[in-house]
Amino acid sequence: MGLIDLAGRRALVTGGSRGVGAATARLLAEAGADVAIAYRSRAADAERVVEVCRASGVDAFSVAGDLSDPADVTRLFDEVASRFDGLDIVVGNHGIWPPEDAPLSEMTDEQWHTTMGANLHSIFYTCRAAGRVLTDGGRIVLVTSTAAQRGEAFHGDYASSKGAMVSLVKGLCIELAPRGITVNSVAPGWIATEMTDEVLAGEAGERVAASIPLGRVATAEDVAGPIVFLCSEMARHVTGEILNVNGGAVLVG
Repeated sequence: MGLIDLAGRRALVTGGSRGVGAATARLLAEAGADVAIAYRSRAADAERVVEVCRASGVDAFSVAGDLSDPADVTRLFDEVASRFDGLDIVVGNHGIWPPEDAPLSEMTDEQWHTTMGANLHSIFYTCRAAGRVLTDGGRIVLVTSTAAQRGEAFHGDYASSKGAMVSLVKGLCIELAPRGITVNSVAPGWIATEMTDEVLAGEAGERVAASIPLGRVATAEDVAGPIVFLCSEMARHVTGEILNVNGGAVLVG
């Protein structure tokens, strides 16, 4: 990681068993941070990420939890903070993106509540727990989306949940600033991960790539790098910001 040195820092990455979460955990470990991988059901995948992190010479372990359950979130954070004897970094990466188009006028109550529960309520519980256990000078980085700023037709549930996360970043950064804790977001555009494999297959993927000025869809590592930067001392005076990682596809301030 070059100039980024996170030796001695203790990190928790939610949704860390695959995709951006797994890539972030690996880069944090390479930078010297001890890493806890939070996952819901993919135990084997989480353990593989743990093994990769340990190969960098850091402490790493996985912990299962249901982040839509506030009591389970409290239990998970207490377990991680106890095992690490503290916690310095929280990366809130978990969430869902329903791939089927759903006009808002036809969207079911079930889909709306499911998306809000997975993407927003769980992030509220996560940030609340983080604020209680993070050491002074800690870092919170949430993974949102360009959809938070531009909206997304036929995916109003997803865009609304991510937009609310952006507002949460803006408010929480002020609340935690007296403790030296920064709160930021990385907002990706299209990423080539398991979540988008089906949508980006074939000609659809080619059209998406062609719409991006840099000419390609992001990798998980493209998003993980900016996250790790925001976790480092290099970003110690950056808070309340939305760092867009979309290859120039959506140009917002």
